[in-house]
Amino acid sequence: MDRIREVKLSSVVLPLDQPISDAKVLTGRQRPMTEIVFLFAEIASEQEQHGIGFSYSKRAGGPAQYAHAKEIAAGLIGEDPSDIGKVYDKLLWAGASVGRSGVATQAIAAIDIALWDLKAKRADLPLAKLLGAHRDSVRAYNTSGGFLHAPIEEVQERASKSLADGIGGIKIKVGQPDTRIDLERVRAVREHLGDDVPLMVDANQQWDRPTALRFGRVLEEFNLVWIEEPLDAYDAVGHAELAAALDTPIATGEMLSSVGEHVRLIEARAADIIQPDAPRIGGITPFLKLATLADHNGLQLAPHFAMEIHLHLAAAYPREPWVEHFEWLNPLFNERLETVDGRMLVPDRPGLGFTTSEQCARWTVDSCEFRR
Repeated sequence: MDRIREVKLSSVVLPLDQPISDAKVLTGRQRPMTEIVFLFAEIASEQEQHGIGFSYSKRAGGPAQYAHAKEIAAGLIGEDPSDIGKVYDKLLWAGASVGRSGVATQAIAAIDIALWDLKAKRADLPLAKLLGAHRDSVRAYNTSGGFLHAPIEEVQERASKSLADGIGGIKIKVGQPDTRIDLERVRAVREHLGDDVPLMVDANQQWDRPTALRFGRVLEEFNLVWIEEPLDAYDAVGHAELAAALDTPIATGEMLSSVGEHVRLIEARAADIIQPDAPRIGGITPFLKLATLADHNGLQLAPHFAMEIHLHLAAAYPREPWVEHFEWLNPLFNERLETVDGRMLVPDRPGLGFTTSEQCARWTVDSCEFRR
């Protein structure tokens, strides 16, 4: 039996090259995104096994995740790192007064992911293989080139580069106050790509029900893979009505922060494609529970962001999934993921297959350690 000897937590601020705007910015609900704040957890055991995991926050919440993790992390010392379920419950109860979603579970997520990384490394297997992979590569689509701050010519150029780099699909942002502008951009990208390239759109929750239905019908001609977050993330009824009315599949779920919130979507038949985010819903342990429910209900899977984690989880999903390509996190790690013929390859390195870079260390704004 092994024991956790040391836990290190780090708060890391990754600056973006330029301010990023989606529909939430254009509707005045959020400011442009200029940075991403990460919570990293590094775990070492007495048998010199090591694991690393991370959670993240955009625009707000990063310091809160780090603060909560600091309050509960001491409880890890002395525990067997293989007992992930037991450890997870212990951390939940340590912070029970703030609930089992949001910041509380997002703080636990970094630790939980580190424990799964350690477990896979102990087995000398990629995490996908430890979980039981259904495939060695996953369909990949790019999002980072399709934001609304970019002129359409830049969106087209970056889409072409993504395809040339071996990425299989392209997603662009919509949801502007004037849907005519959205229509022009979607049409321009579809004509640029041709009819055979998978194309998705993402409204980032900025339509009301009538707009989503009317514009969703207009978008039918573009043969989209899905329409993402057309409505408020918690509007399960509205999403269900939309999914029933449109031929284009509806995708949603990335903003939800617990398995329970996703269950409501599933029970309402509110999505054709579910988009959980492991760091947001509390880590790999709850993600696996949700994946079982999603598969049982016949849903497709397209995890949100954090491809470094989600590639492994998507590879272990029974139904053919998608994984979202963002190169934003590349400076944090020494290794890179490979895309070939439209698919992202599961690395053969043990665990998640990543080590943090010197640049990640330079971007660290605070850290703390707990030892036996």
